[in-house]
Amino acid sequence: MAQYEDLEFDQGADQTIELQLVNVDGTKKNLSGYTIAAKMKKSYTSDSDDTTTFTPLIASPVTDGIVTLTLTNTQTDALKAGRYVYDVELSFVDSDDNTVIERILEGRITVTPSVTK
Repeated sequence: MAQYEDLEFDQGADQTIELQLVNVDGTKKNLSGYTIAAKMKKSYTSDSDDTTTFTPLIASPVTDGIVTLTLTNTQTDALKAGRYVYDVELSFVDSDDNTVIERILEGRITVTPSVTK
């Protein structure tokens, strides 16, 4: 089950989220061979035109389990103020060549309006 976290972003500002992933036993998750995907939308049923995609980066060394997700100020400036939903998925290809996807984080993002543009 994914962790749930509500976030707040300022419209027109760069945003970075850093995730420190750990295993059940508390050790750092080795992200070798993993990929990260993260998106936000106005609602779960919105079409793809309403989707904003985060730029994911797995930090080096991958054994530290650190992921950063970023949106540029241009991306957040294009967002209308209000509430959005988001999730973050971790995936890898197993030894049987199957793609395994795990949702690791989800929640709502409130975008606060900008006065200065």
